[in-house]
Amino acid sequence: AVISTTDFFMPIVDDPFTFGRIAATNAISDIYAMGGTPLMAIAIFGWPLDKLPPEVGQQVIEGGRSVCQEAGMMLAGGHSIDSPEPIFGLAVTGRVKIEHLKENSKAQVGDQIYLTKPLGIGILTTAQKQKKITNEDETRAIDTMCQLNDIGCKLATIDGINAITDVTGFGLGGHLSEVCLGSNVAAVIDYNKVPILPNIKDYLANGCSPGGAQRNFDSYGHNLSPMSSEVQSIICDPQTSGGLLIMVSDSAQAAFNEMMTEAGFNLEKIGEIIKLDNGKPLVQINVE
Repeated sequence: AVISTTDFFMPIVDDPFTFGRIAATNAISDIYAMGGTPLMAIAIFGWPLDKLPPEVGQQVIEGGRSVCQEAGMMLAGGHSIDSPEPIFGLAVTGRVKIEHLKENSKAQVGDQIYLTKPLGIGILTTAQKQKKITNEDETRAIDTMCQLNDIGCKLATIDGINAITDVTGFGLGGHLSEVCLGSNVAAVIDYNKVPILPNIKDYLANGCSPGGAQRNFDSYGHNLSPMSSEVQSIICDPQTSGGLLIMVSDSAQAAFNEMMTEAGFNLEKIGEIIKLDNGKPLVQINVE
């Protein structure tokens, strides 16, 4: 099957080449989340010619091109416009065998839940905008955002990996809610097992929670169990180029563990898919 996706946004870092890399990595992610292999991308590019020189824009495109090469595909042209603010992203075409196509609506009761990247990107990019971030944490955030989710196309070959989605702008709480609603199930999350970037609590205490986290909670908070404001800020933190959220059946557990270990991941399950109970929250966050 041919699969297609697109994504673009305005800069979240100052360096143009890095912005291009992050935007491209983020745009390709949906292909991997479906279990696909990217084949070709075209650029979506807006640039304020009256404010910034075209040479800087070219660095953005080159950053995107470098990620396309890493993903094994061409950046085959695109379309550009004169825009009030810089924007960059990709429209990506990929392919996947029908029997390997992964959706976010096929989770089954008993599936174990895994997340391949730590949360906190929205908090760190907010700290960067407020000039409160350390160099070490900024580098860590960039490295995380530029990590391709290409393990998705390998996971697609394992029967019993029932659902995959990528965690992006709606945060863990939102994307897991989508999985549960689409699959007619519920989920329980062990918050203490959720991977979180270092120093996130310090940045939250310093006023670095992004506005998107509150908007996310306002949108789907009714699906979540009650939690502290700190936990809410992390569970609802909007991710840029976040990780894959993977639902793994018992029958696939051994093959999944072997593949992830070989790929250099050291994952702990963060929760489980459970039977839907209309008297209980769709997503239960256990902090104890």
